[in-house]
Formats: sequence, structure tokens, C-alpha cells
Amino acid sequence: MRRFAMKALFSLLTLQRDDETQLRWDRIVLIGSTLVTLGLIALYAYGKAEGRW
Repeated sequence: MRRFAMKALFSLLTLQRDDETQLRWDRIVLIGSTLVTLGLIALYAYGKAEGRW
């Protein structure tokens, strides 16, 4: 699953990228913050399910 997520992330970042254009940093930040938020939600749900928090 982790390998699929990384492939999806890199394909989103390079989907509309030409050789002359630069990276769209707003898209990179948006995807990164979304991944961090989803990771924190998953960690919180896991902690609640385990009963340790």
C-alpha cells in the first residue's frame, strides 16, 4: 500500500509537467499536508482502537 501511495503521489506531481516548466509548489504543499493530515487521523484512530490513549 505504501508503494502504491508513493507512485500515486509522484504521478500527480509529474502528470502535467513539461521539461520547461517548474514544479508547482502549491500542489506539492497541498498533497504533502493532506498526507500528513491523513496519517495523523490514522494514528489517532489506531490509538483509540488500541485503547492506549
